Amino acid sequence: MTETRADNVTWLTQEAYDRLKAELDHLSGPGRIEIAQKIEAAREEGDLRENGGYHAAKEEQGKIEGRILQLKHILENAQVGEAPRSEGVVGPGMTVTISFEGDDEEVTFLLASREESGVPIDVYSPNSPLGSAINGKKVGEKATYSLPNGRSMSVEILDATPYGAA
Repeated sequence: MTETRADNVTWLTQEAYDRLKAELDHLSGPGRIEIAQKIEAAREEGDLRENGGYHAAKEEQGKIEGRILQLKHILENAQVGEAPRSEGVVGPGMTVTISFEGDDEEVTFLLASREESGVPIDVYSPNSPLGSAINGKKVGEKATYSLPNGRSMSVEILDATPYGAA
């Protein structure tokens, strides 16, 4: 299958992919069986309108099914390995340092999938407003993105190096 839109690809380490695949396998197998058993046990307790255990189990089932769909989507669009990276150009897998317009403070983070947990640095998604605005920018360039309150924020790219590079 040829990828035509690289921005739809989620880059994952092999460890992250394996962890998500194991979670999906558990939820779609034993996890579904366990929740079905909880629902059945609660159903046998009687009146469903006032049965807190039944409603809690049904809610948990909905969360499990939602996570299964989320995991399937991530894994179907995942590319295992490292995203193509160029020193000085912002992209997935890069450690990025920025400064906000009007502020001397610098912020450094890894631009990667939020599923890459366990790294000792903040992770920002390439699909977030900030991530989308800076993706593809070079060191020294500025980018503007929209905040949830409707205002816009400008940042300057100070550094972009492959994650893990000294």
